[in-house]
Amino acid sequence: MSACPAGHESAAADYCEVCGIRMNGTAGVASGSPVAHESAGAMLSSQPPAVLCPRCGSPGLGRFCEACGAPSASLARTWTAVVSASRAYYDSVQAVGGPDVASIVFPAAVPERRFALNGAQVRIGRRSVSREVTPEIDLSGPPADPGISRLHAVLLAQPDGTWAIVDPGSENGTIVNGFEILPGEQVQLSHSDSICIGAWTQITIVVEAAAAPR
Repeated sequence: MSACPAGHESAAADYCEVCGIRMNGTAGVASGSPVAHESAGAMLSSQPPAVLCPRCGSPGLGRFCEACGAPSASLARTWTAVVSASRAYYDSVQAVGGPDVASIVFPAAVPERRFALNGAQVRIGRRSVSREVTPEIDLSGPPADPGISRLHAVLLAQPDGTWAIVDPGSENGTIVNGFEILPGEQVQLSHSDSICIGAWTQITIVVEAAAAPR
């Protein structure tokens, strides 16, 4: 089997058996396919950007590189947490209401910050000298999001090189791709996943293949 441009595995060599997209990377769909051209375009735009094989530089890396045969699990990828402010998430928090929510103002400017994920775990929260809490992703500010706990969530490295997130029991909870996760529940993450915490903080996961050797 090989992967289509949208990432689906298909035994067919011409058109994907799942979404109907051409296996050679063009945006057309098979004749008679139930997937319309517009839908195919939408599916492609919602997928992560094409991943290059770090070994040979060829695009379309699935479980194996089609050019050199390298297993993707053995190839280095970089994981980055991109922190920003989300007006849409802030508005949803305001709509739900709650204690002191009306007094929280959306910040005028929040510089985007990027944190490389390394080691066995990466803690998300606000630094506290008195409590000896020093999270790797320190969201103390300025501006400070008052809805973030000192230790709000933890990103956990997985044996296969991926990452997962767990909320150890924060006061205001953690939302992944629009759904609140249960305290102690470990949720697998992937490229472009959105994590929302506090009153307006959004963390986007970015996964990129390592640069191909020159």
